Amino acid sequence: MVFYRKDQESQQLTDEERRKKKMKWTIGITAFVIFQVVQALFFVLVIMKFKSPKFRVSEFDIQSLNVGTQASPSFDMTFVAPIRIKNTNWGPFKYGASTVNFTYGGVQVGQAIIPKSKANFKSTKKINVDVTVSSTSLSADLKSTLGNQLGSSVITLKSQGELNGKITVMFMFKKKKTSRMNCTMEINTSTKTVQSLHCD
Repeated sequence: MVFYRKDQESQQLTDEERRKKKMKWTIGITAFVIFQVVQALFFVLVIMKFKSPKFRVSEFDIQSLNVGTQASPSFDMTFVAPIRIKNTNWGPFKYGASTVNFTYGGVQVGQAIIPKSKANFKSTKKINVDVTVSSTSLSADLKSTLGNQLGSSVITLKSQGELNGKITVMFMFKKKKTSRMNCTMEINTSTKTVQSLHCD
C-alpha cells in the first residue's frame, strides 16, 4: 500500500511537471507568434510606408539686386539657392537630373539645375546652386503689375520643380516617387532681403 501511494505521488508529480512544461512551451510559442506579428506590422506600417521626400528651397541671402522704377519697372537679382531634399524613408531616394524654375506671374525669370544624385535614408540632401533672375522676358501687362509691386518695395517670386526617382528599402523593395516643389517668396527691394518664404 505504501509503495502504491508513493507510485501515485510520483505519477502525479510527473503529470504536474508535464503540465508545467507544456504550459511553458505554449507561452513561449504564443510570445514568439505575437513578436512576429508585431514585427510584421512594424515592417508594413513603418519600414514599408514610402513617402515622397520634401523638395524645398530654404531662405537665402541676396548677392545683388537691381530694380527699376514704377514708370520703368524691371529687376535683376543673383543669389545662391539652398535646395533641400528631405528623405524620411528607411531607404535612399535616387532621383534623376531636374530643374527648378523661378517665375514671376507664371513667367519663367530664372532657373536652377539639379544634378542626378540621391538623398540617403532619414537624411536631408543639401544642394547650393547659383541663380540669376531677370524681368527681361515679362510682358507689358506683367511689367505694369511689377511697377505696382515696386511701389510697395516687394517682388513676389515662385520656385517650382519636380524630382522623379525611386526609394529602395532593404535593397529589394522599390517604389517610384515624385517630389514637387512649390514655394512662394517675397523679396523686399528696399532691404534687399527675403521678407518671407513659404513652401506647400
